[in-house]
Amino acid sequence: MNIKPFQGWRYEQADVSDVIAPPYDVLTLADKQQLLRESGQNIVAVDLPHVPPSEVGPDSEYRQSAETLRQWMGGPLRRDERPSLYVYEQTFTWAGKSYCRRTLIAAAGLAEFGKGVWPHEKTFAGPKADRLKLMQETRVQLSPIFGFYEPSAEIEALLQRCTQRPADQFATLRGVGEKLWVLNRPEELKLIQNALAKRDIFIADGHHRYTTALNYRATLGDVPAEHPANFVMFVLASMSDPGLIILPTHRLISGLSVWNFERFVDSLRADMDVTPLEVSAGSAADADALLEPYGPHSMAFLSGEQAVVARLKNLSAMDVLAANEVPAWRRLDVAILHRLVLERHLAGFALAGAKTEYTPDGVKAMTAATDGQAQLVVLLAGTPISAVREIALAHSVMPHKSTYFYPKPATGLVIYPLE
Repeated sequence: MNIKPFQGWRYEQADVSDVIAPPYDVLTLADKQQLLRESGQNIVAVDLPHVPPSEVGPDSEYRQSAETLRQWMGGPLRRDERPSLYVYEQTFTWAGKSYCRRTLIAAAGLAEFGKGVWPHEKTFAGPKADRLKLMQETRVQLSPIFGFYEPSAEIEALLQRCTQRPADQFATLRGVGEKLWVLNRPEELKLIQNALAKRDIFIADGHHRYTTALNYRATLGDVPAEHPANFVMFVLASMSDPGLIILPTHRLISGLSVWNFERFVDSLRADMDVTPLEVSAGSAADADALLEPYGPHSMAFLSGEQAVVARLKNLSAMDVLAANEVPAWRRLDVAILHRLVLERHLAGFALAGAKTEYTPDGVKAMTAATDGQAQLVVLLAGTPISAVREIALAHSVMPHKSTYFYPKPATGLVIYPLE
């Protein structure tokens, strides 16, 4: 990948807790209003002009975002004087364990998918239209794309050294500690550029934002190689970073007009080894640990106070059911769930009228089963990061809701100028 330092726009203050925000695509109108109550200068005033961002809004909303941004430039926002890369650290807790993720914020050369940049999700027209309109009006990239790369010992050592000194900026956002360091020493920039030069980027989150960057560049026609629109802002993590975790996305299924858990479990036995399971709030909180003793491709099914764990007997069943998919896709737990369990074994329970909700919170999922909010709850293990890489390199895409990278990179720490 071609990495380029840039002169980012940043808030003047050191503590940016009240002015940064989660990425636009996880926010509701209520979230936006709450963030703006805490500070009228929160980046959400610019980054989320239209709610929901799954569709394009009136032109006036995007023009207002651009006008707000222009007013802030030279006020609460200042542009760095020297081209820089940025070290970005997030500390957080999940399922009782503490994590630290160290990443780089950089401008990466914009390339078509499959040419050094690898996606694993489908994109949809509505969100891309919303993001393109915002980018055209503001002439900046507000939310970074989250990606990962194959490990580099040189970069890991540099990040560790950098984080030993006081951070240039810091924040707490939804319980996640956020710290930022500015790197502008030529020798440090060169080390990073050289180390990443032969590495590809795998997109974790931000497929719509990346595609929008491609679309934006296309609207400009021919531009010089070093034009900012030929680059896109990434938060980049090493595949080996212990804080690069993917949470499971559990399924909460309701609306089945016919439902009998015992009959469903009996049906499962044709393809899966089924074992009774005791689930508590403590064990449900960490589904990976709960399912690990039962081996790979295990998943738990809960209904009321009943629970079982089931594991596919023979992976060759997926070779038949998903013959048109690449081998890496057939080995995904989410693929096994959808193609084998839901389409084959749940189909007899009026699945067509069912409603599925998703959550990474195992306790919430278990509660939905026990109190009857959901007729069937499926607890899954998190998708391995290696599987994301395999699927991407195979030019395939994962089933819906296969990955939930946590925590999301914040919006507003650094803004990338497009002119």
